[in-house]
Amino acid sequence: MKRFFYMTFAAVLGLCSLAASGRRNAPSSKDELARNLHTFNAIAKELQANYVDTVDNREIMRNTIGALLNQVDPYTEYYPTDEQDELLSISSGQYAGIGSYILKRGDRVLIQQPQWDSPARNAGLRAGDVIIAVNGDTVTPSMAVGDVSKRLRGQAGTKVRVTVCRPHVADSIHDFDITRANIKVNPLPYYGMRPDSTGYIRLTTFNERSARAVKEAVASLLAHPGLRGIVLDLRGNGGGLLESAVQIVGNFVDKGTEVVRTRGRDASDTKIHKTTQKPQSTKVPLAVLIDEGTASASEIVAGALQDLDRAVVVGERSFGKGLVQNTRPLPYGDLLKITVARYYIPSGRLIQAIDYSHRNPDGSVARTPDSLTNVFHTRAGREVRDGGGITPDIVREAPDGNRLLYNIVNDLWSFDFATRYVAAHPDAPEAASFTVDSAMFADFKASIDPARFSYDRQCESGLEYLRKAAEIEGYMTDSVSAQFDRLADMLKHDLNHDLDINRDRIVEILDTEIGQRYFSDAEMVRRGLAGDSVLAEAAAVLCDPVRYKEILDVKK
Repeated sequence: MKRFFYMTFAAVLGLCSLAASGRRNAPSSKDELARNLHTFNAIAKELQANYVDTVDNREIMRNTIGALLNQVDPYTEYYPTDEQDELLSISSGQYAGIGSYILKRGDRVLIQQPQWDSPARNAGLRAGDVIIAVNGDTVTPSMAVGDVSKRLRGQAGTKVRVTVCRPHVADSIHDFDITRANIKVNPLPYYGMRPDSTGYIRLTTFNERSARAVKEAVASLLAHPGLRGIVLDLRGNGGGLLESAVQIVGNFVDKGTEVVRTRGRDASDTKIHKTTQKPQSTKVPLAVLIDEGTASASEIVAGALQDLDRAVVVGERSFGKGLVQNTRPLPYGDLLKITVARYYIPSGRLIQAIDYSHRNPDGSVARTPDSLTNVFHTRAGREVRDGGGITPDIVREAPDGNRLLYNIVNDLWSFDFATRYVAAHPDAPEAASFTVDSAMFADFKASIDPARFSYDRQCESGLEYLRKAAEIEGYMTDSVSAQFDRLADMLKHDLNHDLDINRDRIVEILDTEIGQRYFSDAEMVRRGLAGDSVLAEAAAVLCDPVRYKEILDVKK
């Protein structure tokens, strides 16, 4: 019955959202909005007064507000007073707590990864530890991971006792008295020089510390004699503060250069964001790495440098988020993060991939088809397109994943193996020499229980689909059926075989999962550089002035 009432409330507020959105095909008047809100208020009062069971007003209202905002876009969100820590920590780059990611697994809450040099890690917490109690309060099976997180966070300098059960050790129950601290999220885990005399900068987010960190990294790299170029790696960077993006671009272009403009619902809401600082270098060759996880502020940096013909962009097409959010205060200390504008990079293009204002009849949305995108031009006249993220100048797709690899990570097979491995090898090895060798891979295979490991077998499901289609269309004779049976035997999945043919990718997963238990963020980035083919491609372009110029020259 609860689900019915959530849907009822959502439907009522859905009517309100249509009136509030100002869509041209809806009656958009203040009177209509007031009427809908009055109706909603009357329904809420009737439920409170007359429904047969007690109504949880708090839960219903949160679900109702969520349903309302889901009709707008995924980025407009409601934050009650007690759920604002994460929002504030994203923008500020810090929060107060023990410094550990946690996860929910079944009815248990686990330490996923203590951050490097955090109170949690320094006190001795390990990934895989099961949290039993916080300050003596038992973590119950019904407790959400967010509730446990709130108990772990607190004012810097205060203490918290965390009781855990540690798997794969004899004395498994441990108490840790941890002093909370201000945890600073490092947006730039690593930068340095490569053997080919190119510099490398890895930026993971855009918070209040990002611009200064990049500026310092660029200055350090420019001081190296013989520097042949700089690679700015924005892969997997989901964005953050727009101001940080503008400042980072300012390191490489003339002062006063337009980086992005935002346009709200009214023409008067347009804002132009230009660089305000003296650049560090407008000449050093520059490459930017992007992938499908590159979004928002990251796309501003990559897209602006591409539009200004200032950098060669390498990798995969980016995510395509061209919407700007601001926070607005609500009554009782709550906050609303709301989409207030779209952003347009120097060529004039909008890279937003999904138009949430135009939905399919079933309410779903889809990316803008390439056939409907528009051509724009960079400063030098090169063609670029809108409507679907940033398309790289040099496209290098990441290897395709599959369900086997997904389940190894998502179902925590690699996580559990790493937990067992570290329990047996508590002393950290040398970062430069650690590898996942054949014996470790064999141990991992042996750790998987085929009865519990389930994944989509594409060949089998595809063959079954074809078999049914043949039956429906009248092609299923005895001879055809026999051929299907033969093909089914030939394509029958074998887990051991599937693990072996995916060995290289699995080794990468295990190397990361085990490595981050031992090594710092900087060491983990450095370890991944040697086999990074996308980075190698970008560095090769920077080391070839002729090719670099040809890519950025419209006359090529």
